[in-house]
Amino acid sequence: MEGLRRLSRWKRYHIKVHLADEALLLPLTVRPRDTLSDLRAQLVGQGVSSWKRAFYYNARRLDDHQTVRDALQDGSVLLLVSDPR
Repeated sequence: MEGLRRLSRWKRYHIKVHLADEALLLPLTVRPRDTLSDLRAQLVGQGVSSWKRAFYYNARRLDDHQTVRDALQDGSVLLLVSDPR
């Protein structure tokens, strides 16, 4: 059982983030335990300001505290749009 837990730490999700305002599709590699706030930090590291935008997946708005494992699947495409609030 311990061996299975160690392997899960190495799992990575390969997702894409669609920036609707700029018409860009950015590939990201994330860990299942990363939150959407961690995703935002990765985007900022690539020069994309995402703090006044909202993530959507399957027409559902995602919260920043959700983990990638709970919200997405490997190969998912997230939509990042300006937050109407």
